[in-house]
Amino acid sequence: MENENDVTSREVKAGVAAEAEKTAEENPLAYRKRKRRLGDRSDGRRLRSLEPMHKLMPFIMARRSDALNTFYDRIDVGRAEDLCRRKAREGLTHFTILHVILASYLRTIAERPGINRFVSGQRIFARNEIVFVMTVKKEMALNAPETLIKVKFNPTDTLDTVYEKFNTTAQEAIASLDVPTSFDKVCKLFNVMPRFMLRFLVWLLNWLDYHGIMPKSLLEVLPFYGSMIITSMGSLGINPIYHHIYDFGNLPVFISYGIKKVAFEYDRKGNLSKHRYIELKVVTDERICDGHYFASAFKIFRRYVEHPEMLEVPPERIYEDVD
Repeated sequence: MENENDVTSREVKAGVAAEAEKTAEENPLAYRKRKRRLGDRSDGRRLRSLEPMHKLMPFIMARRSDALNTFYDRIDVGRAEDLCRRKAREGLTHFTILHVILASYLRTIAERPGINRFVSGQRIFARNEIVFVMTVKKEMALNAPETLIKVKFNPTDTLDTVYEKFNTTAQEAIASLDVPTSFDKVCKLFNVMPRFMLRFLVWLLNWLDYHGIMPKSLLEVLPFYGSMIITSMGSLGINPIYHHIYDFGNLPVFISYGIKKVAFEYDRKGNLSKHRYIELKVVTDERICDGHYFASAFKIFRRYVEHPEMLEVPPERIYEDVD
């Protein structure tokens, strides 16, 4: 038989769950405020309700390079190109497919938050923020300086907001390429160290990261920490590549897309029509979620890239990851 304490405890838990559900229904565009618990990190909360096999995967595949899955897709960008031209007429200069891809992935995270997880210290975490990473160059020349930028987004950001946030960060970075960024200064400091000291420092950083005590200032600066990293091979005039993701840090997804291509295809009625595509190659850390979840997420991503007008308004609601 249950004692009085068990009944009371169960009622309290049920009340908390009901209140959380009520809050989500009243404000579907707001995440619940959570207190940091033992085992959480400054950049993520540990997921405790995953299936036992899922929790075991980071021990079976201890390194991110052990858990790489590659994915290829070809996406029709006819509507996206029309939208880019319309945005340019509206005064949003240099509005490109890149902004559509970023906004589409952001909206996908809002609906499938599991792709914003990461593995660190052989534990799976839900990231507290949405951060995209990309390399930018001052100009398309062989010896032109380049740097890595990190841009933070909110899951409710629209396509125009993504454009503004990304372009502002990128333009600031390009304008100051002759002035060392925080990341450049860290790299310069590392490079003046003797090899044995540098090896020790990298080992120390890995140790701190494994135990979840990496200084937040470094998490903000280092480009190996984020929701995903993206590169445009199309801007270089070549096809996309399967780019590895790094064992150092916790980036779980690397997206590469290439030049636009034209294809003539027959529809179901036998009519020949012209389509424009981009090819996309993605490398993922399979430990963060299962194949069915990834497939569902990339179907959503494809839908938004093919119908970018849906990104011009905020999402009806956002979904939180599991506890």
